[in-house]
Amino acid sequence: MESNGVKSDVKYPLLSGIEYPADLRRLTVDQLPQVCDELRSFIIDQLSVNPGHLASSLGVVELTVALHYVFNTPDDCIVWDVGHQAYGHKILTGRRAVFNTNRKYKGISGFPNPAESRYDAFIAGHASNSVSAALGLSIASERLHHDHKVVAVIGDGAMTGGLAFEGLNNVCVNPNNLLIILNDNNMSIDTPVGGMSEYLMAITTSPAYNRIRFRMYHWLKKLGLMTDNKRNRILRMANSFKNWASGSHNIFEGLNIRYFGQLDGHDVRQMVKILNDIKNFQGPRVLHIKTVKGKGFAPAEQAATIWHAPGLFNPVTGERKKSAPQASRYQDVFGETLLELARRDERVVGITPAMPTGCSMTILQREMPDRVYDVGIAEGHAVTFSAGLAKEGLLPYCNIYSSFMQRAYDGIIHDVALQNLHVVLCLDRAGLVGADGPTHHGAFDMAYLRPIPNLTIASPLNELDLRNLLYTASLPSNGPFVIRYPRGCGEGVEWHKDFEETPIGKGVAYMEGDDLAMLTIGPIGNVAGRVAQRLCQAGVSTGWYDMRFLKPLDTDLLAEVTRRYRRIATIEDGSLNGGFDSAVLEALADMGVSMPVKRIGLPDRFVEHGSPADLYHVLGMDEEGMFNSLNAWGM
Repeated sequence: MESNGVKSDVKYPLLSGIEYPADLRRLTVDQLPQVCDELRSFIIDQLSVNPGHLASSLGVVELTVALHYVFNTPDDCIVWDVGHQAYGHKILTGRRAVFNTNRKYKGISGFPNPAESRYDAFIAGHASNSVSAALGLSIASERLHHDHKVVAVIGDGAMTGGLAFEGLNNVCVNPNNLLIILNDNNMSIDTPVGGMSEYLMAITTSPAYNRIRFRMYHWLKKLGLMTDNKRNRILRMANSFKNWASGSHNIFEGLNIRYFGQLDGHDVRQMVKILNDIKNFQGPRVLHIKTVKGKGFAPAEQAATIWHAPGLFNPVTGERKKSAPQASRYQDVFGETLLELARRDERVVGITPAMPTGCSMTILQREMPDRVYDVGIAEGHAVTFSAGLAKEGLLPYCNIYSSFMQRAYDGIIHDVALQNLHVVLCLDRAGLVGADGPTHHGAFDMAYLRPIPNLTIASPLNELDLRNLLYTASLPSNGPFVIRYPRGCGEGVEWHKDFEETPIGKGVAYMEGDDLAMLTIGPIGNVAGRVAQRLCQAGVSTGWYDMRFLKPLDTDLLAEVTRRYRRIATIEDGSLNGGFDSAVLEALADMGVSMPVKRIGLPDRFVEHGSPADLYHVLGMDEEGMFNSLNAWGM
């Protein structure tokens, strides 16, 4: 194998001999630091030419090596959370030779995926699911007598997610042997206490200490003092003594989960020792490690947010290679427009679940930091928090990626829509997002939001439409308002114009014909517009209508279309099941109209990862695919 023209056996003398973790375990502990250095270098080299999530994977190199060295994977299970920490894991588990296909169409996934490898214990595209999933694996393993050890690795802020806390609450009441590793790279659970903390780590993980603890447990059990209530009181007393001695307290010990920490997560030898010491302990426990996101690559250490997914870069100098955008990005249109709206209206505030940079809410944050609330990885909280703000008279713009909004569904229904509160839900990354794949595609938002009463749901055709929809959503007469838009650059439309109100529930006729009417929603309509022109040139008299609103649907325009045309094609960048097409078909049924309808949209399956261009082509949703399909249908 070669990497960037350099033979692996020269640049990576140890790593090149590791195909699977069994090969790693044949090395000595003293060789592991070199393995870590080579693994980190390999990740940097690979991602410099094939972009992906860099800083997170660099931060867990030592942890990754130590886990696969100590545990018998894949029989022992590692659940990664969030999944973009797992590049080193993939490289050590049979995918080093194909890592150059990472996130490419038909290549390996950028996230753990059990369909790809036995070593990927559970899928992990989103955050905060590891504790719950790993607890299920651990209890099932015990009930089925599999004797598999289970480790949940939770980091990159995922512990702020509500599901993580729900899992922790359940961990402490169900018998299990789950090991939770908290990769703490940007927050603190308790204050480091220097020498005493290190001393307690050495004591509580030592075999002698735990032999005494084990004997004490059985002695107390014989005395009848280990019933559930008495056991919990004894554990609380033990934890209270430990907290008094260390001068610290944390949520894990409050939940009666044994806690070990803090440990330097970049000391691989010490990591191996501690993991060996605690891996056979009975009962749930937490190992708290401190790491540096982007460790080993100075630019990433200094600016972890930028280097989370930096794109192409020079692995020696750290210079990022940027191509000049041909048009404004939709997220920047959102960010700049939000700032203008906030300047005009003191009620406007921004809410984001840990994505201020990704959604460009940093534009408002820089000028008005007190008007932006970053709530961490907690989408459900973000929506209900927004509802509370709106109930008291503020105007929240809650920006959550389309696929992440799925986790806030109940809050949208119960807390926002049911009370008809004036919350603006901005769904970034709608449609196919590309290399992040099925865990991140914004495929389902139209289908899952359309049935909810009181919602207005819109999708702009271009940058100017987005700007005007953001303004329209702010007007006092409106209630809950959803605006969905894609990732990346727009159409190059000039959008720095005075605000104009967009008529609610009204579409726009861009082309008129006599035979085929193309009904579209969202930016995919721009592709459809070009297809409509080609169809006309090919002899198919075609009209194109941008419906703009999924809800309320422009039934007046639809009725006009049914009178004028023989056939309809619906085009959307969302799920056909339950989405825009379903709305049109339902409206036609209510009108008592029966006519041929061609449906173009995302199929009833999870769409794989790859560039948007590749994916839309494979699905027949690019210009050529649409033209061929509709032209053949029109003949």
